[in-house]
Amino acid sequence: MINEPAPGDAPASGIALARGQGVALWRQIAQRLERDIAGGTYPPGGRLPTEAELAGQYGVNRHTVRRAMEELEGRGLVRIEQGRGSFVAEDVVDYRLGPRTRFAEIIRRQNREPGGRILRVTEVAAETGLAEQLGIRRGRPVVVVERLSLADGRPLVLGTHHFPSTRFGRIPELLRKDPSVSAALAACGVPDYSRKVTRITARLPTPEEAEILQQSRNRPVLVTEAVNVDPAGEVVDLSIARYAAGRAQLVVES
Repeated sequence: MINEPAPGDAPASGIALARGQGVALWRQIAQRLERDIAGGTYPPGGRLPTEAELAGQYGVNRHTVRRAMEELEGRGLVRIEQGRGSFVAEDVVDYRLGPRTRFAEIIRRQNREPGGRILRVTEVAAETGLAEQLGIRRGRPVVVVERLSLADGRPLVLGTHHFPSTRFGRIPELLRKDPSVSAALAACGVPDYSRKVTRITARLPTPEEAEILQQSRNRPVLVTEAVNVDPAGEVVDLSIARYAAGRAQLVVES
């Protein structure tokens, strides 16, 4: 005959849970993990034990652990990354959108280290909507740059920039030497630029966006579409940025 553990007893080598006490096991696990996170056992950005490891520790099945993790993720305490595991959520970055928005400056002001890399550079013919926003004729060549921006080594913003090729044809070459878009624009004769308009929306990420931003597919991304102009008011860039919502909140400044 197999002896069942008494209420409140832990299984062999396990952590005690109050069984039969009216509080769901998944909720007890979530509460304990929350206490461990608050107490520093698992620091911001730190990896949590796997579902299998937690199931063994608490003497429950993996479905119970999964329910606990979903609760913590829904409250923004952890982030679950497909194929990588679960991690304690980092402090949220206040990303300030104003007339002059520069990623590196924003990140450094919050005592974090900015970084970035170019993912791909292509050239396309401008379709009607893109041509109108850039102020060029339909069918004219446009340089498209996809860049990943990081804060303390963690993906924060996935941006897609569109530059009129006639004026900024050197950008691909410049970005191969330095991934800074601002530096590339300065080398092309635009040392400063500002936002003419910004539109903000939210949606679920595509599988590729979720993988690049290292976040779960069921967590939204914040999306901004911005038109940038030079001091003379001429459009230099249409940028579409996707922000990892669990790591950034947008603050609009006048």
